[in-house]
Amino acid sequence: MQITTIGFDADDTLWHNESFFRLTQDHVLGLLADHAPRDHLEDRLIAAERRNVGHYGYGVKGFTLSLIETAIEVTEGRVPASVIAEIMAAGRDLLAHPLELLPHAREAVESLAASHRIVLITKGDLLHQERKLAQSGLGDLFHGVEIVSEKTPETYARAFVRHGNGADRALMVGNSMKSDVLPAIQAGGWGVYVPHGHVWALERADAPAGHPRYCELPDLGGLAALVARLG
Repeated sequence: MQITTIGFDADDTLWHNESFFRLTQDHVLGLLADHAPRDHLEDRLIAAERRNVGHYGYGVKGFTLSLIETAIEVTEGRVPASVIAEIMAAGRDLLAHPLELLPHAREAVESLAASHRIVLITKGDLLHQERKLAQSGLGDLFHGVEIVSEKTPETYARAFVRHGNGADRALMVGNSMKSDVLPAIQAGGWGVYVPHGHVWALERADAPAGHPRYCELPDLGGLAALVARLG
């Protein structure tokens, strides 16, 4: 069956993201180094993010609040106001960080937009994701944009009906096995995994090895050729 719709994830698929979060995390945990070992601080932060994602959603704002919560916890409420202020400043800097496209991102989107319906499907803060899309210069190439609170099989089923011919004729591309690949395949589509450096702990999952609708590419440079082979 011919593929008519291509879904792209945004962060760490089209442009860099997690590496900037890691730099901010390293800075903040360095401020707390006198209160706990590094591995303990990381465990507390991940636990806070896991608790909070359902309340604050994905993105910089939830990350910043989880950093503040971690600082309060590991200092038993004695964290100086100056440290809280520095964490908030780090969060603002992260929101304002210049966008940097990943290799082959523009070429892949431009090439496929000429022959398929192209949809951006991403999680995160609405305003921040809209700003990043505008800065990317790719916005006019997409036939649709979906900024969602969570990526589930139902999310993809609805998006690919709204912007295409259904999930069974769609392909989703992303760097997260948990959010981009597995639920797209479960919805009936193709899932193409393009790994990118660091993987956030909450996005880790095992690959569906051997699944007929699962593919993996080292980067976006081979995506147009893969889509052509798949039909």
